[in-house]
Amino acid sequence: MDTRIYIKIVVMVVSTFIIGCSIVPFIKDIAKHVNALDMPNPRKVHKKPMPRLGGVAIFLAFLFGYMVFGEPSAMMNSILISSFIIVLTGVVDDIKPLKASHKFIGQVLAACVIVFYGEILMRDVSAFGLYLDFGIFCYPITIFFILGCINCMNLIDGLDGLAAGISAIYFGTVGIIATMQGKFGLDFILTFIMLGSTLGFLVHNFNPASIFMGDSGSMFLGLIIAVIALLGFKNVTMTSLIIPLLILAIPILDTLFAILRRLLKGESISKPDKFHIHHQLLNRNLSQRTTVLVIYVINILFAACSIIYVLKDALLGYIAYGILLVLVITFVLNTNIVFEKTMKEKILEKLKK
Repeated sequence: MDTRIYIKIVVMVVSTFIIGCSIVPFIKDIAKHVNALDMPNPRKVHKKPMPRLGGVAIFLAFLFGYMVFGEPSAMMNSILISSFIIVLTGVVDDIKPLKASHKFIGQVLAACVIVFYGEILMRDVSAFGLYLDFGIFCYPITIFFILGCINCMNLIDGLDGLAAGISAIYFGTVGIIATMQGKFGLDFILTFIMLGSTLGFLVHNFNPASIFMGDSGSMFLGLIIAVIALLGFKNVTMTSLIIPLLILAIPILDTLFAILRRLLKGESISKPDKFHIHHQLLNRNLSQRTTVLVIYVINILFAACSIIYVLKDALLGYIAYGILLVLVITFVLNTNIVFEKTMKEKILEKLKK
């Protein structure tokens, strides 16, 4: 492969990394000035007020990367407008928490810009010998997909460096696959400028963190993750459908478990709690840093399976995916992620009867 491609990748990642890393100290001061602080409470892990506008630093580094390496287009304009909407919604929420319904309106608006203006759609897909054309339903399906990714990253953002690290693993994996397959389109550019921007922020966010990304960051990362995945749907293949989802296996599973857990309790699915995967690891006397590193390793293993599946041996990739999913589900069944122990005992008693 042309060495110029590798040089471009390095320049994209390093330059956005430097910008992102350099901006964060200024964002900290701004967050403190406008009182955008995450205050400690019984549900949270941190013990002191933390500035939480870190997503703005990621967004500004992303803008720098686009101005230098991107090319203007209607599709890219839609991504920029959508990103501005989602970051603005997050910033307002980080300063003074919004109602869940108001925040959801901002998410829907951002998704609609991508879908109706940018025409970035999940139109069809082929898998297992079947071809599915979504027709007019591609619009609501795509909006639902974008909202799902946004909220997955929003929910998983509970420990120092967790959401940023998972996102960086995603961007790095997609970037490797795109480069090895010789795909150098818009998703290639987005992937590497986001990798550098996220890693630059992670320098300040890894445990012990000095700043949180807040909703401005977690929702923005979720949005761009969704866009990069959707750009892969142009190929309507099994790879473009499954690989982005499997790289994000932990946040997706954590979100599904959270929804199921709250429905079983008769609670609102938006109600916060302390039963996420990272909380369960903390309950096993792991430190916050060790917990995050364990989740990193699991995500890297899923990412490695994706690379094996796409670039090496599909069957071996399936087997590896299966083993990892069995291990994750086994862990889930031995924790309170879905059922609290008292609830498990009641269910078992009913089954015995």
